Amino acid sequence: MKQNLPILLSLLALPAFAEGTRELGSHEHGVGELNIAMEGKTIAMELHAPGADIVGFEYAATSDEDRAAIENAVATLAKPLDLFSFPDAAKCTVTRASAELEAEEDHDEHAKHDDHDDHDDHAEHDDHGEHDDHAEEASHTEFHAEYVLNCDNPDAIKKIDFAYFEAFPNALELEVQIVSSAGAKAFEVERDAPTLDLRGMF
Repeated sequence: MKQNLPILLSLLALPAFAEGTRELGSHEHGVGELNIAMEGKTIAMELHAPGADIVGFEYAATSDEDRAAIENAVATLAKPLDLFSFPDAAKCTVTRASAELEAEEDHDEHAKHDDHDDHDDHAEHDDHGEHDDHAEEASHTEFHAEYVLNCDNPDAIKKIDFAYFEAFPNALELEVQIVSSAGAKAFEVERDAPTLDLRGMF
């Protein structure tokens, strides 16, 4: 992915793209963001989704059930063609996919799910109730996924069907920004109409 990621990052830095991203504003439950960059046969995608959309909560996982929900979500998010369905005629395959959980206050620690050590540290100087309050107030987690696809016949990509909404019942909308040789364009894909028309974007 490293050889393709700069393509995505450079395209996403375009002014029109940046403005579209900023419109999403701060963390909004039910609304995620999907950036797509198309160049030749390569499609790079970057997904940001609130923790509440994906697993139904945003606090630091403390129970086995919470941890299992996160692990299952990451595994699901790592299969992009199960979430974003391209036409069969496009012959798209995944060349790289990664997914992780991040937290606004400390990306590195939450991405590694090292919350347990932090909890022990807090327990030494906070009572349990105060720690719980802190977790509720400070934790704003989101899932971040990056994908690179190779499509042998990109001209056949006329639409993308979003099975993403079936996989994650709490997700209501994705703000989609696309950059291709045809330019940059923003879309809103909602649960009630989970198909993105891409005619004219290649």
